[in-house]
Amino acid sequence: MNDSPSAFAPWSPSFVADPYPAYEALRAGGRAHWFEPTKQWLIPHHDDVNALLRDRRLGRTYLHRFTHEEFGRQAPPPEHEPFTTLNGNGMLDLEAPAHSRIRRLVAKAFTPRTVERLAPTVERLAAELVTGLYADGGGDLLARVAEPLPVAVIAEMLGIPASDRPLLRPWSAAITGMFELNPTEESAAAAVRASEEFSAYLRELIAARRTDPGEDLISALIAAQDEGDKLSEQEMVSTCVLLLNAGHEATVNTTTVGWLTLFRHPDQLQLLYDVPERLRDGVEEMLRYDTPLQMFERWVLDDIEVGGTVIPRGSEVALLFGSANRDPAVFRDPDRFDVTRPAADNRHLTFGAGIHYCLGAPLARLELSASFGTFLRDAPGMRLLKEPQWRPGYVIRGVEELQVTW
Repeated sequence: MNDSPSAFAPWSPSFVADPYPAYEALRAGGRAHWFEPTKQWLIPHHDDVNALLRDRRLGRTYLHRFTHEEFGRQAPPPEHEPFTTLNGNGMLDLEAPAHSRIRRLVAKAFTPRTVERLAPTVERLAAELVTGLYADGGGDLLARVAEPLPVAVIAEMLGIPASDRPLLRPWSAAITGMFELNPTEESAAAAVRASEEFSAYLRELIAARRTDPGEDLISALIAAQDEGDKLSEQEMVSTCVLLLNAGHEATVNTTTVGWLTLFRHPDQLQLLYDVPERLRDGVEEMLRYDTPLQMFERWVLDDIEVGGTVIPRGSEVALLFGSANRDPAVFRDPDRFDVTRPAADNRHLTFGAGIHYCLGAPLARLELSASFGTFLRDAPGMRLLKEPQWRPGYVIRGVEELQVTW
């Protein structure tokens, strides 16, 4: 055990820009580190992160077994409603049996066939966005391609009218601000406002689909049944918000940071131009090499032991995905960006593991393949105009913009 490791500095811009040397120090220093500023145990090794994601002695919530008082924690402040209800009814923050029930019902609506059916739409949207940026001779890839593509895909899937789609990204950005370490009250107030507005909007949309169902996912969620069981309205609202938030953050940041990595490794970019079929391996390597979600938190429901350190019930662990994905015990030459690393052997944890494994992973892979594939095929020769600034957030890590040109 190592107390408050000085290398780990999630509020430092230089750490956010490159956390990987600090992760190397954490891995060398042990398997569990107490971090006093957030009162969490940091877990940096791949095998430990992978095992704890699957360990039922940990949970995204503890309320299925304990009250706040029994668990030694304070209830969320009343002023954080309706964010607390919205977040607490999404399957990412639930445990069995509630999680199993909701995931089973959502899976009936969000099937592999749903993703397959979206493929032509994703390809068309990617082509429109990429060729638009190319025709203009460049611009901000983040604002012009990386953000609009997954938001448009999710909106299309949910059946949200095109005129309302500009509302989605600001709502999502405000809500996900609460997932950063020690969010400010200003962030909390923004998340509460967005939760209220987004929930009200979705309730209206759900009501409209009840009377006039369509081919969209909201209609499918309304219709989904399992032995007579159905999703409640709140569960549907929370599911839709989760699909938007989780369904585009990884794609947005992997697109921009992936391109930044390719610009910094021109030999690897050339390999993708030379053999387009390598893109499948290349996408998995981008997801591994610079992980969009750096940390995933879990509550310890029963005492556990990690590397000889007992972590008691009531503690919170921070599973460091970014560190796990650079662990030399699992990845050969882990700090080397290699687009020929075979996808089949690339055991990155970017989409999680266990019961909370990302339901939208196939959709994210489809979007990334379509976006990168279109650039490589139809808009070759793109280059970086200037080095980007990193956003201050550490947990969901990305750049402020990515200015490119031809």
